[in-house]
Formats: sequence, structure tokens, C-alpha cells
Amino acid sequence: MYTEGKILVGKGENPVFLHPKMANRHGLIAGATGTGKTITLKVLAESFSEMGVPVFLADIKGDLSGMCKAGATNESLEKRLGKMGITDFDYHAFPTRFWDVYGKAGHPVRTTVSEMGPVLLSRLLELTEVQEGVLNIVFRIADDKQLLLVDLKDLRAMLNYVGEHNTEFTTEYGNVSRQSVGAILRALLALEDAGGQSFFGEPELDIFDWMTTDEKGRGHINVLHCVELFQQPILYSTFLLWLLTELFENLPELGDAEKPKMVFFFDEAHLLFNEAPKALVKKVEQVVKLIRSKGVGVYFITQSPSDIPDAVLAQLGNRVQHALRAYTPAEQKAVRTAAQSFRVNPNFDTEQVITELGTGEALISCLDEEGRPSVVEQAKVLPPQSQMGPVDEERRKLVIESSDVYGKYEKAVDAETAYEILTAAAEKEEEQKKKEAEEAALLKEQEAARKEKERQQRAAASRSTSRSSSSTRRSSSRKSPMEKMANQMLNTIGRELGKSVTRGILGMLKR
Repeated sequence: MYTEGKILVGKGENPVFLHPKMANRHGLIAGATGTGKTITLKVLAESFSEMGVPVFLADIKGDLSGMCKAGATNESLEKRLGKMGITDFDYHAFPTRFWDVYGKAGHPVRTTVSEMGPVLLSRLLELTEVQEGVLNIVFRIADDKQLLLVDLKDLRAMLNYVGEHNTEFTTEYGNVSRQSVGAILRALLALEDAGGQSFFGEPELDIFDWMTTDEKGRGHINVLHCVELFQQPILYSTFLLWLLTELFENLPELGDAEKPKMVFFFDEAHLLFNEAPKALVKKVEQVVKLIRSKGVGVYFITQSPSDIPDAVLAQLGNRVQHALRAYTPAEQKAVRTAAQSFRVNPNFDTEQVITELGTGEALISCLDEEGRPSVVEQAKVLPPQSQMGPVDEERRKLVIESSDVYGKYEKAVDAETAYEILTAAAEKEEEQKKKEAEEAALLKEQEAARKEKERQQRAAASRSTSRSSSSTRRSSSRKSPMEKMANQMLNTIGRELGKSVTRGILGMLKR
């Protein structure tokens, strides 16, 4: 609830306020399932909106859509507000926009493969270090050749191109094995099966469309419908990290402003860090540290503070701790860690109170106007001013179609990008190869015809020579009867002489 220029989060012995100037110092909403984290998230989001600060939040269960409709009072809420001494509580709707990666329950949210980059995409595809290196090379080649990677078919075409021409790139970019390219292509198939192709394309999201206010000066609450997206934890967490990085990369330095330019709620934050490579965790730490100067506040929602790395946890100055259970040694350690993160209140034992908090109650500590953590207070969190549960599909559709960005993102655009360019080049190369093959075949045919002609000419010449020789033999064999008789007599004398010589010689040997 935004009142007196501050956000009233809850009330116990003392009211607990979140100062707008300290809202970009980030925050944490923690607690076991069913302890009231979602209510706290709604209260803060509504208050930021009233302050004129745009908000982004992920709706995992589908029950945050009620922000577009005014809440209604009941006896339980009246008693709660009465105990808190609040008499001017106003139920009303908030300017809400619905978004959905799959484009079913809100305006489609898309980005391009080039925009996401190889680091986040490697996490999304769950690549090994070697495969990530190959993907980096593929992106570098695409950048150098000015080939825009918009959707997954662009990336697939680029991978195939680099794989087929890998020897050409080895000297300049490094070794690209076909095995690694094949592994990345298989990972792309898995991403497509998870619905990832819906996320990549054009028109891509303009992050500044989320940083707007309505005609009353209230910040738009951008609700991302995540009921389906959350079924793919890697896609969900990588998508939210991309949004955070997009804000960081595009917003100018702001310094210490009177209020944030935007507040980002990261629900189920533990998914961001689960099994994430150290390099990626370092990147998250860097973004969280530096994005404050861009005027963006980041609020992590998770079950236990231990779900968040210490380096990130140290940046979260505003904390709301709902009840934790302590049945196992690990849970008891988590409770002890959570209690130690608060500035001690001498009126109660923080560690004990954490396990005794009821639904809607929390231990709250926010930064004061000087940036110092306040003493932790046990307080009841205010109820939201909008509807508690979800709205029906008819109301959702009405909100979507009446939005000022309706029609901007609904129709996907398939421009000429890497896929079209590489496909055209491959077809041209194939045509050139076909033409060269046809020319080679024609030359071969002509050469065979030439050789056949030469063979025929040689054969003809040989036959001519043979006929001349035969004619000579025939002419020489035409002899007179007298010549034939003389030849016959000479042959007979020769044979007889041969027999005589043989015999004489043999006879001499016998002697």
C-alpha cells in the first residue's frame, strides 16, 4: 500500500515501510510453500505501480491475473485491517498487461537468437564447455559475415554451414569438430520439443514497452503467464535471466534516483542457480550488483535464503521472511542462516519466531533512508487491493485486446535472415556444381567421341594396309605350271638331302 510517499508493507508493534529511494537496492521474499509469499509479492507490485514504477512479475500458478480487477472485502479482511489500524484501505484494479512466451494467454514475447547470445543459449541447450566454445565460434562467424540469427532455423542453418566448411575456418577461428556441431543440433531438437521455437523470432520484444505508465501515472504491471513455461525450468530461468540482462544492457546509468525506473520480481529464483555453470553465476552476480545504478530493483522469491548464492544474497537489502519449517538438520540450518541475516530485535528470538509465523505473517527488515538495515519486525503483511484469485478468460482476453501494444507483437514476421541467405547460397552452389558436372560430362563425352574417331581412323588405315599386302601376295602366287613343277622338284631334293645329312651325322656318331 503506497501511503505518505512510502510503501507500507505490514504492521506489527510498528509499521514497516519500504522507502522508494531504497527500492532499487533489491530484495528477498522467502518462506515455505503456503506461507503467503504470493500475497507479499502482490502487495509490493501494487504499491510500486501506485508509485508510478512499472513492474514485471512471473505468474507461475496463474493466480496473479486478478491484479486487473478490484478486490472485494470480506469479514476476515476487515478484521485483519482493523487489527492493523488501517481505516482507509481502498480496493481497486491496476493497469495490467498480460504476456506469454507461447502467445496463448498474453502478448507474445520473442527475442532473436543473436540477441540472446551464445552464453545464455549454451545454458538453455545444456551444452558442455567444448560445445559452448563451438557455439561461440558459430556466433562469431555469423557476426563477421553479417548473418542475423533470428530463430532456431537460422541457427540450424548456420551450424550446418560451419560444420560443412569447418576446415575453412580452423586457421582464423579455431577447430570446429563435426561431432560438436552434431551435438548442438541434437540439443536444438530438444529445445524445439520444449516449445523453445515460440520464443525466438520477430518482432522481438522492445523492453521499453514494459517501462510505461497509464493515464493516471501508475506503472504498468506486466504479468508473464508462466503456467506452461514453468514446466520447462531451464527455459523459464534462462528467459528471466535474459530479461534482466536486456534491462542491464539497454538502460542508461541513473545513479541514486528518488524511485526505481522498474522493479523486476523473479519467482522460484532457485531455478536460476540450480546446476548453473560458475561463469553464469558470476554473470548473474555482476548484473545484480550493477543494475541498481540503472534504476532497476530485483526481488527474488524463493523458499529459503540458502537457495541464493551468498554473493547475490549480500546485495538484497530489503527482506521479507515468511515461515520456514525445521524438521530436518538441513532445514534447521537454513532457519538459523535466515535468522542471522536480520538485524537483531531484542524483543524476540528471531530463529524461534521464523518457525512459528502464521500465514500472512513475516519477519520484515527494509533499508532506512540512509541505506541501513532496520531492526527486524514481526508483522502482518497487508492484503492486496486487487482481486485475490485469477480472472476468467473473458476478462483476460478483454485486457489483452484493449492494451495499447495489442497488434504489435501478435503476428510473427519471417524476414530474410541467415536461413534464407545460406539456403540461397547452398542452392546456388548446388546449381554451380551441377553445371560443372554437366560440363565435365560433356567434355568427357566429346573426348570419348574424339578417341573413337581416331580409333576408327586407325582401323581404317590398318585395313587399307592389309588389303595392299594381300594383293601383293595374291599377285606373287600366280605362277606358271612350269614354275610350280620346278619348285616342287627343288623341295623334294631339299627334303631328301636333309635326310641324308641327318643320317650321315647320326651314323658317324654311331661309329
